[in-house]
Amino acid sequence: MTVVLEVDLPVDLARFRLPDGVATRLKSLLDRQDSGQPLTSQEREEAEGLVDVAELLTLLKLRAERLSHERSAT
Repeated sequence: MTVVLEVDLPVDLARFRLPDGVATRLKSLLDRQDSGQPLTSQEREEAEGLVDVAELLTLLKLRAERLSHERSAT
């Protein structure tokens, strides 16, 4: 099964990032983990979900940049 999503891309590509508070929370969780402090299962799930969202936003930003370059080249 194939799922196709259509997304209106904003002109401002900087919007394709985690909000500051969310990015701060993710950094805090990852820093704790990196320093050897174990995360609870709930915190680990939260961190994994935030990483997934950050990766999706990065992919959307890259796709928008590529489309922008393709449109300006024509």
